[in-house]
Amino acid sequence: MKTLLALTDPTYREPAQRSAVNQWLLGLIQDKRDLPFVHLTLQISATLLPLAVLLFVPGLPSWAWWPAAVAYQFLNNITFKGPFGLMLHCTSHRALFKKEYGFLNHYLPWVIGPFFGQTPETYYAHHLGMHHAENNLEEDKSSTMHYQRDSVRGFLHYLGTFVMLGIFHLAHYFIKKRKMKLLLRSVRGEVLYALLCVGLWLINWPATLVVFVLPFLISRVIMMLGNWTQHAFIDGNDPGNDYTNSITCINTKYNHKCWNDGYHASHHIRPARHWTEHPAAFQKDLPKYIQNDAIVFDGIHFLHVFAWLMLKRYDLMAKHFVNLGDRYQSEAEVIELLKSRTRRIAKVQPELVAA
Repeated sequence: MKTLLALTDPTYREPAQRSAVNQWLLGLIQDKRDLPFVHLTLQISATLLPLAVLLFVPGLPSWAWWPAAVAYQFLNNITFKGPFGLMLHCTSHRALFKKEYGFLNHYLPWVIGPFFGQTPETYYAHHLGMHHAENNLEEDKSSTMHYQRDSVRGFLHYLGTFVMLGIFHLAHYFIKKRKMKLLLRSVRGEVLYALLCVGLWLINWPATLVVFVLPFLISRVIMMLGNWTQHAFIDGNDPGNDYTNSITCINTKYNHKCWNDGYHASHHIRPARHWTEHPAAFQKDLPKYIQNDAIVFDGIHFLHVFAWLMLKRYDLMAKHFVNLGDRYQSEAEVIELLKSRTRRIAKVQPELVAA
């Protein structure tokens, strides 16, 4: 177990001075704290997009094509995948550009997103239109409740269901809830992406495979892995409690790279909270985290937690568990808590959902 240490995760600090370019960019965006998003967007646009175009150049010799393909996969899936995915997440909740430059808000989901396997606006519709609306409960089609969450077989079933049937389940949800605009946005994005891939496959299948198909498959795996882990520990007696159906990972390099994504409980408590505010909000709400027996890990992130869940290494998770309020006397008690929170929840009682 660990005691709560000083937080090292990123917060906003006003710079002493800004370049003329940064000052100009600030005039385009709604929140000055999101300037790193513009920098990341420019980096991706200047590196990944030209490589993608290069791979589609007719007659490009193999000695040039293969290094470009390797570089593309490295930049896409190692360098930029996490930061872009969580930037898309943050800008789905809080639009990046000011209203007068609103057309620029389409650049991430419609131009850059497809290169990362993100079908245009489907993520927005799924995440805001369903996931947050249902909060991992019964009607959330990506809910983890009904799975044994330390089971490899359970995760593979969860992943396979999403990959094969996810868009159909999402469409059915929107029809049922009469959210027709979100239905249009989600299905339109999937269909247009599929048509794009089919059309380009007929022209240049190796480039299409590298540029669009592999990133699409990897993104679906990563998104489901992330959601599975973020909602792996749930109090079966109160599954709608944001403090106990989401976890928190603090003091990790991942939070610096991916915009404090480790503060998932804080995000569900207040979805529109700015990513730089999570550490302070966590400290302010600490009594509630203690009162609700929230699960917090120090020094690790979701990939660690996922791997250790699949290996059932509760001992390793217990070593990084933050003993808020000195609630537990031994790691054995922590392990029992963690195991109890990963058990399959067969059915939620109506009064629990209402609560």
